[in-house]
Amino acid sequence: IVAFVLLLYMVSPLISPKSLKLPGAHVVVTGGSSGIGKCIAIECYKQGAFITLIARDENKLLQTKKEIEKYSVNDKQVVLCISVDVSKDYEQVENVLKQAQEKLGPVDMLVNCAGTSVTGKFEDIEVNSFERLMAVNYLGSVYPSRAVIATMKERRMGRIVFVSSQAGQLGLFGYTAYSPTKFALRGLAEALQMEVKPYNVYVTVAYPPDTDTPGFAEESKTK
Repeated sequence: IVAFVLLLYMVSPLISPKSLKLPGAHVVVTGGSSGIGKCIAIECYKQGAFITLIARDENKLLQTKKEIEKYSVNDKQVVLCISVDVSKDYEQVENVLKQAQEKLGPVDMLVNCAGTSVTGKFEDIEVNSFERLMAVNYLGSVYPSRAVIATMKERRMGRIVFVSSQAGQLGLFGYTAYSPTKFALRGLAEALQMEVKPYNVYVTVAYPPDTDTPGFAEESKTK
C-alpha cells in the first residue's frame, strides 16, 4: 500500500492539469463587485489577466473597476463590467457572456462567486428564501458555466471555479436554506468534471470559511 501511494505521488505531476497562465487570459468573475469575487479579480489582474466583472449593482461594478485598474501590469489590460442577475434568465446570461467574449476573447477561466445567505431556524425562514438562495447560489453558477462550457470544450482548455462554503461540506444549525445550495455545487462540480476532463477542462470547488466580506456582515445581522 505504501509503495502504491508513493507511486501515485510520483506520477501525479504528470497527470495533473497544468497551471493556467494568467497573462493575457480572459477571466470572468461573477459576484465580482465585492468580497471574494473582487479580491480574485484583483489577484488575476495583477498577473496580467483581462477581467470581466459580472454583478447586479452597476455603481458598485464601476467603483470596483477603478479599484482593479490601479493594479495593471501593462497598458493592454481591460476590465469589462456587465450588470446582470446571473440567477434569473439563462438566455440573458448567455448573451452577455457572448458579448464579453467578442470583446475580450474566449473565456479561459470562469470564477462563480455570486452568492447570498439567509440564516435562521428552519421554521422561521420564509419559504421564498429557500427558492431565492437556490436560484442565486446554485443556478447563479449553473447559468454562466453552461454559457461558456461549449467553447471551452471546443478549444480544449478552460477552468471553472465554484465557490462553495464550509457549510457546503457540513450542515450547520441555522443554515437550512444556505447549506443545501452549497452542497449542490459540489455535486454539480464532480459530475461536470467527469464530462469535461477529456477536453482538458478542469473544475475546482473552493470551500472558504467565514470570510470578512460585506456579504458576511449582512449575514451576521440575522444570526
